[in-house]
Amino acid sequence: MASELESADGAVPAFNFEILRDIRKRADLTLSALSERSGVSVAVISKLERNQTQAEVGTLHKIGKVFGMRATDLLSLAEAPISNKKSSVKYKSGDFALEAIRYGNADCIYATAEAGARVSKPEIHHDDHEICWVLSGKVRLDLPNESHELGAGQSIQFDAIQEHRYEAIEQCEVVIVHIRKEKRY
Repeated sequence: MASELESADGAVPAFNFEILRDIRKRADLTLSALSERSGVSVAVISKLERNQTQAEVGTLHKIGKVFGMRATDLLSLAEAPISNKKSSVKYKSGDFALEAIRYGNADCIYATAEAGARVSKPEIHHDDHEICWVLSGKVRLDLPNESHELGAGQSIQFDAIQEHRYEAIEQCEVVIVHIRKEKRY
C-alpha cells in the first residue's frame, strides 16, 4: 500500500506541504481565516495541506506573509525532513576539550577544562552570535574592551566575530552555542 505522500505511481513529491497545516494550527487559524488573510482560496490551501497540488510561488508568498515568513521559508520547510540527526565530533582547542554538533545555522559545543586552561582565538567563526553557559566551575571571558567572570548557572551572549579568549578559573564544564546571523545584504 502506498504511503499518503506517494502518488499512484509510487513517486514521492518534491515538496510536502503538510507542514502548512501545522503552521496554520499553531497560529490558531482555520482554513477560512487563512484564506481571508492571504487571499488564497480555501480549496487551494486545503489541497496544499493534503499534498494534492504543488504551490505556485505567488501563492506561497501570500500565505507566508500571514505568518511573517517568506515564500522561500515555506519551501524550505516543505522540502526539509522534520529532523536532522548528527553525531558529535571531539577535538581540542587550546587546553579545552570540546565535543561539538554542527548544523547549518548553529553549532552546539560542550567544553571541559582544568583550572588554568586557556583558549585564545578559539576557532575561526562565521559571523555568529556566541552564547557561553557555564554548567560548573568558573570561566573568564576576555573580549576587546571587557572581561567577565562567569560561575555555574551564568551565561553571556556576544558577537563572536570579536577577538575573544576563555580561561578556566576553576575546573569547568561549559556549553557554547554559535548561532549564525541572518544575511545582512
